[in-house]
Amino acid sequence: MLVLMTTLTTDARRDTKPAKSMRDARLSPDGKWRSFPKVPNLVQYVGTGTYFGRVKIDGKVFRESLDTDVFTTAKLILGDFIKKKRKRAAHPVTGTFAAARAAYETELAADHTLKETGKLYRRKCIQALIRSWSELDATHPAKITVADCRAWAAKFAVAYSPSVFNNTLGTLRMVLERAGIGHDENPALKIKRLGVKPKELHLPEAGQFEGILQTVETSGAGRARHCADFIRFLAFSGCRLNEARLVRWQDVNLEKMEIRVHNSKSAKTTNKPEFRFVPIIPPMRQLIEKLKPASMSPESPVCAVGECEKSLTRACKLLGIPRITHHDLRHLFATRCIESGVDIPTVSRWLGHSDGGALAMKTYGHLRREHSAAMAQRVTFDSQPTAANPATNNANA
Repeated sequence: MLVLMTTLTTDARRDTKPAKSMRDARLSPDGKWRSFPKVPNLVQYVGTGTYFGRVKIDGKVFRESLDTDVFTTAKLILGDFIKKKRKRAAHPVTGTFAAARAAYETELAADHTLKETGKLYRRKCIQALIRSWSELDATHPAKITVADCRAWAAKFAVAYSPSVFNNTLGTLRMVLERAGIGHDENPALKIKRLGVKPKELHLPEAGQFEGILQTVETSGAGRARHCADFIRFLAFSGCRLNEARLVRWQDVNLEKMEIRVHNSKSAKTTNKPEFRFVPIIPPMRQLIEKLKPASMSPESPVCAVGECEKSLTRACKLLGIPRITHHDLRHLFATRCIESGVDIPTVSRWLGHSDGGALAMKTYGHLRREHSAAMAQRVTFDSQPTAANPATNNANA
């Protein structure tokens, strides 16, 4: 036992000794930086103790924080820092932006981690970028300045939503990186992203929703009934548009009262399940029993149509209520569930979120005016219980 304690004490004492390379550290003439001759490319800012990587490539010095004040950790990170800087410098800036864009699009097409919808969105960002910056394609990447990027951003931010602006800016950054522009020199990285504010929801009340269904169903269009049923399916399931299109009769289980839904936002690089199960609420059961044919193939889609945007827009206009979209019907499902007393983590699982309810709380942590007015009638400052406040009566019983 004594031998073991002596060994541990000796090891602990050995660990507390500074490494030889640290003992040989040298201070810069101004006393702000500490360098280590035995660990080239590593420096430490004396004021904060933070370590920095420092490397000289093609006559230019790059210095970047390693985000640590632990010497051993800094040495481990240093290798990746040097490799990253040299890799970026290995591709000379040549040709035009159009050539760099073509290289980026080739990489995009071959990226096996992205879904086709993600690739299509990036291509649309590129198209919007080229339309809004007419001379960009013919410009040499090294001649694109921060002022040029700011001038483009000022115009683009006015014409497009913050989310589209941020994604297009990100695309511009990646194309310039493919052109050989280093991280520290990339002018697009000097442009700040915009804050994306939550969308203010204008959802139909119960009577308005019934009015929308009746207006669509009696419009006289050839597929009016199918469009009304598709609106019901979206509102009663909370499915995204692409998810609703993929639901087949083999996914509907009336015994377990659930529908198997393909998660459309499960990235290929995550472990998120490909499917989720949405419960069949009473209105959905009525809809399924109405839609289910006498004889059908299990692979047949449940809904006869895959979109109803024009029908929704027309109905809202005729009724004089705010326009709603396919995705708003998903919001309507979540709101009705929460107002009916379903807890937010459960609703979050039904929607296919994987954050435990954080996004649902942020998006749906509200009550619509109709529900809010009903809840307000329960609030009282009276000392005596009243018939209008059953909660108080129960508490005092």
